[in-house]
Amino acid sequence: MEGVRYQRAVLHLDLDAFFVSVECLRNDSLRGKPLIIGGNSDRGVVASCSYEARRFGVHSAMPVKMALRLCPDAIILRGDMDQYSHFSHLVTEIIAAKAPVFEKASIDEFYLDLTGMDRYFGCFRWSQELREEIRRESGLPISFGLAVNKLVSKVGTGEVKPDGAVAVPAGTEREYLAPLSTAKLPGIGKETYKKLSFMGVRTIRVLSEIPPRLLERQFGRPGLDLWRKARGEDDRPVEPYEEQKSISTERTFAEDTLHVTGVRDRLRGMADQLAFELRRDGRLTSCVTVKIRYADFNTYTMQRRVAYTASDTILRHTAVELFDRLYQRRQLIRLIGVKFSGLVRGHHQIDLFEDTLEEVSLLKALDHIRTRFGNKAVMRASGM
Repeated sequence: MEGVRYQRAVLHLDLDAFFVSVECLRNDSLRGKPLIIGGNSDRGVVASCSYEARRFGVHSAMPVKMALRLCPDAIILRGDMDQYSHFSHLVTEIIAAKAPVFEKASIDEFYLDLTGMDRYFGCFRWSQELREEIRRESGLPISFGLAVNKLVSKVGTGEVKPDGAVAVPAGTEREYLAPLSTAKLPGIGKETYKKLSFMGVRTIRVLSEIPPRLLERQFGRPGLDLWRKARGEDDRPVEPYEEQKSISTERTFAEDTLHVTGVRDRLRGMADQLAFELRRDGRLTSCVTVKIRYADFNTYTMQRRVAYTASDTILRHTAVELFDRLYQRRQLIRLIGVKFSGLVRGHHQIDLFEDTLEEVSLLKALDHIRTRFGNKAVMRASGM
């Protein structure tokens, strides 16, 4: 009927321990074992971990050294962002083909606006069917929460992980949140949680009953946000998904270095990998940015606009030129990064003035191998 206003319905989808799940999909023998995805150098941190490892207190952003003290039998894998990106794209495509409006919040997390779909069929049933299709097509476990807003649906997803589903009926948001720890509310970090606990506020029910003025006095303006969250209030819209406008990669050296030749070679390899991603996805870049972080953590960047391209040769050459102009301090380097921005849809055209037949043939052969076996399956010697 015209004029009828339907209750908001927001679905939150989250791939369970995404990096770990992809690795288990590639190697079934890893299932059920404590697994850590992260760097294996002295500076390595945990990017993701299996639920078996989490039982020992391991969590994301923890130093790998500390994680191994907590869980000595854990298996450590460096991880493969190419594969994670591939599966993320796959799930995104499945959602895009089905959802009226969706937002990609991260590589493994999505919000869908299903408002009004109850006119035709139940939102929960539709969400279950979408979840089953994602599991069937990707092989990955995924959980979801369905509620009237982003906040409650996200909390709901967290409560039913792994591989679960929940619907919070409209009007029961405060009741659903009340018994949960304040740590379950998105945006409440360790320090805020400690401060709330010191105040004797450990559940969302207690937080919702505190006068908002008191919270504002203790936390400033964010205190009012805390009060609204505790009451299950959230009017943020689902932002329609747009393709990213840039791609980038960074490398932190195991030891700070002055080996400029080696740094240049690493930059060439990074530019090669990003250029392949452009060609694989049918995109071109018009701007190259290089970043340097020194041992004292001072960070500098420089960029240059280029004609739209996805050429290995042009992008490698530009990245090295920018590095040579930027590296003036002659200090130990801790990190380097490359970013391609100003992306548009399009396919790489052979540059008759730059590309030789041998170069074109080599590029096609390299791309074929990378497409079949992964971005890092083969690279030029100068980029190793």
